Amino acid sequence: MNARQLLPLVCAGLALGVLGACSDPRDPGWSGYAEAEYVYVAAPLAGTMSALHVQAGEQVAPGQALFGLETEAEQAASAEANARLAVARFQAENTDKGKRADEVAVNEAQLEQARAQARLAQQDLARKRDLVAQGFISRAQLDEAQAVLAQAQARVAEFASAVQVARLPARADERAAADAGVDAARHALRQTEWRRAQKQRVAPQAGQVADTFYRPGEFVPAGQPVVALLPPGSVKARFFVPETQLHAVSLGSAVTLSCDGCESPVAARVSHIATRPEYTPPVIYSNEQRSKLVFLAEARPAAVDAPRLRPGQPLIVQVMR
Repeated sequence: MNARQLLPLVCAGLALGVLGACSDPRDPGWSGYAEAEYVYVAAPLAGTMSALHVQAGEQVAPGQALFGLETEAEQAASAEANARLAVARFQAENTDKGKRADEVAVNEAQLEQARAQARLAQQDLARKRDLVAQGFISRAQLDEAQAVLAQAQARVAEFASAVQVARLPARADERAAADAGVDAARHALRQTEWRRAQKQRVAPQAGQVADTFYRPGEFVPAGQPVVALLPPGSVKARFFVPETQLHAVSLGSAVTLSCDGCESPVAARVSHIATRPEYTPPVIYSNEQRSKLVFLAEARPAAVDAPRLRPGQPLIVQVMR
């Protein structure tokens, strides 16, 4: 068969190949990348880092120590607060007691002295009554003796009350004030203990230490992240859907994530679709401009498949059919 005879056959083969290619188009997918949702661990207080207990790449468990800041000031404040609390407690307990036994004994001795003076004044008054009746003394002397007796009896009542008061506890208002002082000292101690605890940070959940940002001896500002954790299942895909293909995807849609290092595609579901274009276009749209609009979308793989993706890794996202 000569070349002239082969030419129709070659053309027919090419035509069939072209038709076959047109009849079986391959979905190129949407471009995207893997992104991680890190947990940044920081201390709410500033201080010099005294210890870093983890390294990048290490797996940590919930509650595991991550880092610590110096706590000398908090320790001193805690000791002071403990001392103030002890003072307040002693003062509160003291309000439940009367005077000391020796002080009460002084009041009792004064009471006995007043009683003796009252008995003496009573006897003197009785004698002067007889003398007045016999006409040996004037009525004025009898009145003076009665006044002395009344004064002695008043002193007896005074010292009797003093003995009773010495044995009584403080008044209710004084006790309430003492109890309030104890509560205030206790809350001050809680504040210092809280500040001290905040400088020793632990892992809030399990994960991998993605990075550390400070070293022991460096000053860490308040609220500045020191450790970045990557919890399991926190990797997601972010991709961009052209406006013309936005109808092909919706929340909950099943997609596959392909990457250069993946042995097989990773199954995921769409968890977010932006409500506006990623980049704001001009107010007036032309057909050419509209064809360039893309919408940001996100898809999350299952927790067991998430570790197969690496943050920043380029991805191709395709809708499962």
